[in-house]
Amino acid sequence: MSFEYTTEVSVRYDDLDTYGHVNNVRYGTYLEEARIDYLADVVGSGEDDLLTATGGGTGIVIANLELDFEQPIRMTDSVTVGVRVPRLGEKSFLFEYEVRNDDTVAATGETTVVTYGRDEQAPVPIPDSWRESIGQFEGL
Repeated sequence: MSFEYTTEVSVRYDDLDTYGHVNNVRYGTYLEEARIDYLADVVGSGEDDLLTATGGGTGIVIANLELDFEQPIRMTDSVTVGVRVPRLGEKSFLFEYEVRNDDTVAATGETTVVTYGRDEQAPVPIPDSWRESIGQFEGL
């Protein structure tokens, strides 16, 4: 797979399980960190910051999360997460991920996110500015 956007993720001691590798639950956190970095860098924070926990505007909620594990990650490994958005729907879009330890794929994943109006407390259409920023970055 080809990912134009990548971000480094630190392996923390408390990420490890009794076998000395990253516990499967932590991979969801790695995807979250990568997704937040992607949104901050690609979409940015306009008047209504999409990553804020307060106020109005549009945010996202996770509708679906899938992970496939290939190789274990250990404490000393260098972890990079590739992120891409292959398509945009009306009120939702897909993120695809590749978790790598150097040149080895450790896991792949997908999340479906729904754009959520904080004031409406319901799904809303993807804002035009997001659609334009993501579309331009991804070549959609």
